[in-house]
Amino acid sequence: MEIPKRLIDCLNENKVRYEILHHPEAITAQRIAQAEHVKARHHAKVVMIKSGDQHLMVVLPADHRIDLDKIKKATGQAAALDAEQEFKPLFPDCAVGAMPPFGNLYGLPTYVDKRLAEEDYIVFEAGTHTDAIKLSYRDYEKIVKPRVEDLAVKLQPMKGV
Repeated sequence: MEIPKRLIDCLNENKVRYEILHHPEAITAQRIAQAEHVKARHHAKVVMIKSGDQHLMVVLPADHRIDLDKIKKATGQAAALDAEQEFKPLFPDCAVGAMPPFGNLYGLPTYVDKRLAEEDYIVFEAGTHTDAIKLSYRDYEKIVKPRVEDLAVKLQPMKGV
């Protein structure tokens, strides 16, 4: 699978600087951040949420997990993790679990955890499990116009590992 053309076109049309990173195939956001040699707080992972009858894209740092109560507070509706078979058709040009955090390209409301918005740059999966893009957070925000909220909690390091 290749990086979605709509993503590259969007970045080029907005005349932003970005860097394409290649890494060994990795599945978890934490492992991807390691493979990309970036701190987990810079790696933007996408979590798909179902709120009412709407799909939402929520973007948070790799070292955080989604807090459904905070999502409910932000949206005013009950929220649940979206089932893969429900959101997979929304991203026909992406590998499952490697969707870029550009809900605007897929007709989805996009929410960003406030801690990610504090970073100078972000790195995110670019539609494949082996490609990522590094982009300034300000450029990302300018293009996507996400709603920034407190949506996540920091993962606790595993003991004895």
